[in-house]
Amino acid sequence: MSLEKQLIEKLTTLEPTHLEVINESAGHGGYFPGKESHFKVIIVSAAFEGLRLVQRHQKVYALAAELLNPGKIHALAIHAYVPNEWQGQAPASPECAHAPKA
Repeated sequence: MSLEKQLIEKLTTLEPTHLEVINESAGHGGYFPGKESHFKVIIVSAAFEGLRLVQRHQKVYALAAELLNPGKIHALAIHAYVPNEWQGQAPASPECAHAPKA
């Protein structure tokens, strides 16, 4: 099973009302077709109610822990919201300094 699918499976335990897992590996150095190393997660869940931002991230990291080992996910950008905060879009990811140049 792909890392992306494994990550989705783990995050669905938070019963999100919105979940996007975006493979951003192509925008980073060392990319080759099929590489899975950099992901962006946008997740909206009532499970984050009453938690500070760092606690929300810790909750996501705890679920993804086994996928964050060497040779697996190298970077994970997390945008975690409670339902009343979600405005329909997350901030854009920054350009990677080591991205392949066109």
